[in-house]
Amino acid sequence: MPILTAHNLSKSYGAQDIFDNVTLEVPHRAKIALVGPNGSGKSTLLRIIAGLETPSTGAVHRAKDLKIGYLPQQADFSGRGSLWDAMLEVFANLETQARDLRHMEGIMASGDGYDEDLLQRYGAALEAFELAGGYTYKHQVQRVLSGLGFERDEFDRPIAQFSGGEKTRALLAQRLLEEPDILLLDEPTNYLDIEGIEWLENYLKAWIGALVVVAHDRAFLDSVIDRVWEL
Repeated sequence: MPILTAHNLSKSYGAQDIFDNVTLEVPHRAKIALVGPNGSGKSTLLRIIAGLETPSTGAVHRAKDLKIGYLPQQADFSGRGSLWDAMLEVFANLETQARDLRHMEGIMASGDGYDEDLLQRYGAALEAFELAGGYTYKHQVQRVLSGLGFERDEFDRPIAQFSGGEKTRALLAQRLLEEPDILLLDEPTNYLDIEGIEWLENYLKAWIGALVVVAHDRAFLDSVIDRVWEL
């Protein structure tokens, strides 16, 4: 069953027609390559699917509460803090839960206000934290950043100091950590070395969500995708 469909899409800029009469569907867990000549509208179509651009005609229908992650070719990553801070934004709820747990632990250790009700609340909060990945998410952040070519000494480096390519890799890391229902990637291998491309291939082959990717790297696409859209 598709989680996203589009019917009779067209896109024009003034008198210039980009594409016309595009109908598509994204099944659950599908891994799709979007291919076509330069200028055929691949990036524009990704932006329309993501809801960032409006088609000239036609409509896109998304499943309720569908979470979409989009990576443009050149990211405008405007994070104020470090690379590590930007990745932890994905896990803001877990960070809040961790602070709450430490607060309760402090109360229980001091004996000030400690009671049976607090102990029960702490136990329930600890279980929820563990089930949500509270003891593994920082390891996951390290794994993704390292896989995409960031060295450990770059984790604390301010995002503002990064080059355009580094910001694009950082946004790719953030999108992977967000685990959206559909991941839309526009040339994700542009700023990766061979080791990074191989790592991303393996990561996406195990991806449990749907994927639509534009890439000129034929070997990368052959490794990852299971169907092709051609514009």
